[in-house]
This record gives sequence, structure tokens and C-alpha cells, in this order.
Amino acid sequence: MQRPTIAPALLGIIVGFACFGANAALNSAPTSSPQSVTDVYHGVKVEDPYRWLENWSDPRVQDWSAAQDRRARAYLDGLPYRRAIFDRLYRQISETSPSYYSLRATPGKVFALYNRPPKNQPMLVVMGSDADPSQARVIVDPNALNPKGTTAIDWYVPSPDGTLLAVSMSENGSEDGSVHVIAVASGKQVYEVLPRVQYPTGGGSLAWRADSKGFWYTRYPGEERPEADRHFYMAVYFHELGQDPAKDAYVFGKELPKIAEIALDNHQNNRYLLASVANGDGGEFAHFLVDAGNHVTQITKFSDHVVAATVGADDQVYLISRQQAPRGKLLSMPAKSPALTSARVLVPQSDGTLLSAGEANGSPIIVTDRAIYLREIVGGPSRVEIYDRDGKRQGKLPLPDIATVNEVVALGDGTLLYDIETYLRPPYFSHYYESGGKSEETRLTQTSPVNFGDTEVVRAFATSKDGTRVPLNIIRRKGTVLNSANPVLVYGYGGYNYDETPYFLGPPTRLWLDAGGIYVLTNLRGGGEFGEDWHRQGALTHKQNVFDDFIACARYLIGQHYTSPQHLSIIGGSNGGLLMGAATTQHPELFRAVVSDVGIYDMLRTELEPNGVFNTTEYGSTNDPEQFKALYAYSPYHHVMNGTRYPAILMATGLHDGRVAPWQSRKMIARLQAAGPPDAKIYLTVSSDSGHGHGSSLRVRTNQRADTYSFLFDQLGLHFPQAPEPAKKAH
Repeated sequence: MQRPTIAPALLGIIVGFACFGANAALNSAPTSSPQSVTDVYHGVKVEDPYRWLENWSDPRVQDWSAAQDRRARAYLDGLPYRRAIFDRLYRQISETSPSYYSLRATPGKVFALYNRPPKNQPMLVVMGSDADPSQARVIVDPNALNPKGTTAIDWYVPSPDGTLLAVSMSENGSEDGSVHVIAVASGKQVYEVLPRVQYPTGGGSLAWRADSKGFWYTRYPGEERPEADRHFYMAVYFHELGQDPAKDAYVFGKELPKIAEIALDNHQNNRYLLASVANGDGGEFAHFLVDAGNHVTQITKFSDHVVAATVGADDQVYLISRQQAPRGKLLSMPAKSPALTSARVLVPQSDGTLLSAGEANGSPIIVTDRAIYLREIVGGPSRVEIYDRDGKRQGKLPLPDIATVNEVVALGDGTLLYDIETYLRPPYFSHYYESGGKSEETRLTQTSPVNFGDTEVVRAFATSKDGTRVPLNIIRRKGTVLNSANPVLVYGYGGYNYDETPYFLGPPTRLWLDAGGIYVLTNLRGGGEFGEDWHRQGALTHKQNVFDDFIACARYLIGQHYTSPQHLSIIGGSNGGLLMGAATTQHPELFRAVVSDVGIYDMLRTELEPNGVFNTTEYGSTNDPEQFKALYAYSPYHHVMNGTRYPAILMATGLHDGRVAPWQSRKMIARLQAAGPPDAKIYLTVSSDSGHGHGSSLRVRTNQRADTYSFLFDQLGLHFPQAPEPAKKAH
């Protein structure tokens, strides 16, 4: 699963520090002797000089990696304001009020993940049906389980009666999770632990039976398959509480593709289990219904272009189809006799894009006794449309301009909770009353010690190479002078149908703005902001469009006199790291500095890693001649040119990354360092306490941000800003 490593706000929206060309220790890069290997793809010979760096079991590779990290640390820790940046960010994040997210409702109870800085990890809490945070009680506290802060909750599911919780937990950002059953009343673990339920390749999922005495869950193979296959072939099993997990009943999955990713759901109707099966990470889904007797009925195929489904309490299956409707239409059919060919169109395609299922999205279809709520995206911002059971529009949930809604939770009493987030205001929940159509803010509201009263968001459009208009969201202080000399940081991702939506910018961006910077977020093709066509135009053999879009945004900012190449920096992670690599190798002249976290750079060997196979439906495979041609044409590792003056580069990777192999960063850094002088500012940091970003402790995350901001401040010649006068918290 190659989706965003962390929300862009956490990734780093960035920058902050002093003294252009600070007097840091600039030692030469560790020796990276090339040992070229030649591969032949469809008659094309391809050299791979740093294949040896893929082998982590080789002590030379471990020593090389440690030396790279020492070199990066000597530089970063020697920067004058690095400590001040960390202290400011850690203090401001710690002073941010608690936040609540991933809400789940059962009769009389609302559960939530609860983040309370400066604790390292979010906790799991329960509240009453009024969702009053003052009455919240902690049930699971990973910080108490592991004071080091490296135990994380991957996900959780409450039982229908609200007495038990199934909680997946993992260590060191590995996302390699086992399910623990927790009694809500005592917070104690009860029953047995189920291993191999969650892994970053295909994720993990669980759904309780209606009687709360057992559950269906996803499981990865054990010794029944070779070691190389144990992160594939996900299947569904049923577990009866109190029984030996080794004897759990197999339900289905062995007939699915090797790279199937299964999500289980019955929270709106526990008489039917709906299993959504993704064909890897490319955006294709099939759907299955499972009844109480574990009888399985397939209701859609990958080729049907149905991207989300749920079963309402009325025993109707509601589906979002993109068949001849790239922005989506809503269908319905009876669960007792599901037939897609006779499904009724309830809501036709509109100007908004109906969201798909997937890791990054909450449920896109919410069904209550009174209405159907559809989460949509309109080029970036969200909206939630309301329809009756016949598909007649009834209005929409009240929202501010340029906002995001990630969760809509029906409480079962004629009301709903939904979260709201904007670039300039922290997230908060509103309570919607169906009977009167009114909405009011709740006490589930986050406050921040930073505010953006002096800040504005400008929505602009760049023109890409093929004429496509690409949105930019420019965050700047009011009155900013366009003099071509502003330090600008541009974030990009562009992939996996992932929607780049507004989120609270928080302390990192406040630091950047206080130092005189401008921050820009891009809505590139490959994402889902304008529907499936927008995604497909940036996937497989069309991936180059994503890079062209990003370059067009950079040139727009230069052409409109926001900045110049000497003052322009870029940042991205994971698939966005691939974007950073492609932008750097294709247009090194446009940028002063690049930050790339947990990125992909060798596109020809990506699919050989366990998670890489899941990505072939998004990127393509070297086994296909045309896809190989496209991959090789942009693969960053293969387009580093000796003698080219590249921007200053900071890369980061985590040893426990199960999504992008750390060797990707090792090979790319070695190739870049070999292309230039030994003292080039091209650095790699290696974290032994993190993976792809999920589950990292607060201290680890803040240290990574401090590295990023210090690097960018140094490269762009910025000065650490004096702390602003105390201000009323943003809310």
C-alpha cells in the first residue's frame, strides 16, 4: 500500500532556520563503490550499479547505512537553530489540545481514538452517546503499555453490544499487527491474541458477528506458505471467542488475486457482512456478501467499476459505480437478491466526485432511517450531500468554504456527528439533527496555540504540458509582496486516487510563514480530486503527467513572481517521494532544495518487494513491454546524470518500513552522491524507531520535522523567527 506516509501536515509543511550556509561539519559522503549488474528487459540492457545496497543482511550495507546517518546527523545537528526548531515545534504541538478521530458508535456509547500531546501515541477512549469529551474514559493506552512510545494502535472495532473492542496493535511503526480483545468495562485484555491480522502490504480488517461472540477477520498465511508469500494471499476467517485461533474457520479468499486487499464492514447492518476486495493499489474493487452461515456471494467484479459499497439497515446494498460515470453515481439493489445488472440508479453523476473506498477514506455512504449521506470531493474541498431513499436531493451538511469532512457517524438516534477541518482552523465535530436539519458545534473541538488570522488561502491553476488545468492552494500571509524572492515550499503527491484535501496546517506551517515563507499544496493528476479520469491520467503509462503537472505548478509560481529557482523548495513522501525524485532528475534547475521521505526511486525493481507487487496495478509492471517503457522513461534512479548540478537533497527512511523498501533510498542517495562532488549536500537519515511513518512516536515525528526545517532554512538562507506574541488559540 503506497499511500501517503503521513498526512501532509505531519509529513512536513515546512521549514525554519538560519544562516545561509551555516558552519556545519560537511564531511564527505561514505564510499559507495559501484558493482554494476546488468539486467535485460524486452531487449533493453539496464545497468544497476548499486544493487548490492539492497541486501540488508550484508554487514557492509549496514555499515554504509550507519555512516550515511552519521554524516547527516553531523550536518543537521550542527545547524545553529536545529534545537530551537525542535523545541518550538514540540512545545507548540504539546500545547495543542486533545483531538478525537476514528469515531465508532454503538448503542449508548461513542468510541474514538484520542490524541493528547505530548503523549507519544493516540489512545482509545469511550464516551456517552452525547460524545461529551469531559466524560471520556481511556480504555487502551499504548503509552502505558510501552513507555518508549513505539507501540501503536493500527485500528479498532467495537462489538455491536459495546462491551468489547478488537484492537490491532503493532511495534516500531511496522504496522505488523495482532488483534487483542479488550473488555470496555475494565480495559483489560480478555480472550486470546490473534496474530498475522494486519500488515502494511494489504492492511487488515475485522467485523463482529451480531451476537458479539465472534468476528470475521483478515489473516495472512503462516507456515502453510513459503516465507516469501506470507505478506500476500490475505484471506477471511471466522473466530469464535474463547477458541484456539489456529482452528478458526476459513471463509473465503484463496480464490482471490495474490495482491488482494480485503476490507470487512457490517457496521450499518450486521445481518450481512460486506467484503470489499481491492486488486492491489490501483483502484479496482470487487465486492462480496457473507451471511451468518458464512455463505459467500460475489456481487461485483473488478471490471464493474464499483468503487465502494455498504449495506443499509433497510437491507439494501448501496454502491458507488464509475461505470460510464467517472465521478461516480449511486446504485441500490436488495441484499437478498443482489444483481448489479438490475440495480437502480438512485443518484446520477454530478459535478462532485463521489469518494471511493480505501485506506485513506472513511465510509463514503452513510445510511440512516431518514436519509442517505454521500461524501463528495470537488477538486479538493469536501461536501456531503443528503438524499432521501428515492434519490431526491434534500440538501447538504453545513460546512465552511474550502473544508474537509473525513467522518460522518450516524448515532442511531436521528442525529449524526461529522468532523470539519480547514487549512486555518483545527478539526472539530458538529452534531447534525435530521429532524430539523440543524447543525451545531460540539465540544469535540481541537484548539491550537498557533493561529492563522494573518493568513489567506489562494486557489490558483497552473497549465500543464498537455493543457490540463492543475489546482494549487497557496497559503501566504496577507499582504505578501510578489517580488520573486519569497521562500516557497511546494508539496505534491499525485497517485492512488488519493484526494489532497484541506487540513489544519498547524505549528510547522506557522513556523514557515513566520520565517517569511509561502506554502503550496498541489492537486495533481493521479489523485481522485476530479474523479476516475483524473486518477487514470496519472497512473500506469500516464504517470509522467503527474510530474508534468508538478513542474507546471513550480513554473506558475515562478512566472507569477512568487519566487525563483534560488528560493524554491519541494517536499513529498512515499509516492510523493517518487515525485520528488522525478522532478529532481528531470528539472534540477528549478529547485534549490528537495526533501523526500520514504520514497520510491528504482521503478524497475519496485515490484520485487512484497508491497511492490501491490503497486503494479497503479504503476505497472516491467513484464509488460509498454509499461516497462514508461517506467524506465521516468525511473529517477536510472536518470541521475554524472556532472549534473542537483539541488541540495535530504532523504529519510525507516528501518521498519513495510510499504517502501529502505533500499530504495539507499540506492538513490548512493547514485546522487556519485554524480557530484564528495561534499555535495545530499543526505540520508535512517531511523531505527520508525517505518513508513504510521505509528511513529511524537518525539520521532518532531525530530524528523526539525531535521526537515533546519535543512530547508539552511539551504534557503532563512532566519529562525522570534516567537510571536502569545495569541488566543485557534479554534
